[in-house]
Amino acid sequence: MLLTWFPILVTLVVAAAIVGGMVTINHLTGPRRPGKVKGEAFECGNPPSGAAWGRFSVHFYLTALLFVVFDVEVIFLYPWAVELRHLGVFGLVEALVFIAILAAGLIYAWRRGALDWT
Repeated sequence: MLLTWFPILVTLVVAAAIVGGMVTINHLTGPRRPGKVKGEAFECGNPPSGAAWGRFSVHFYLTALLFVVFDVEVIFLYPWAVELRHLGVFGLVEALVFIAILAAGLIYAWRRGALDWT
């Protein structure tokens, strides 16, 4: 069993060594000249204004969460579409149940007002 996981372990060790080496080299060779301009926050070329810890409406987070959930769930339909002929009627019924559950979740979120921006 150890031989099965050995290549993955080697890959992780090599990746960690490369990252550690790059961070160390950057720390040792990088310039250290702090200044007032370097300490300012940079936001797309616009001068910073207002407090850095602004509050956002919960609708931003809720919309993002719903998008991620439904986007990832729809991605699960691609493997099903590839193997549709092999799965037959059973696969079709399972996919329809999956889509029905997604639709029920979307209808629930819609009725609760999660998608309203008024």
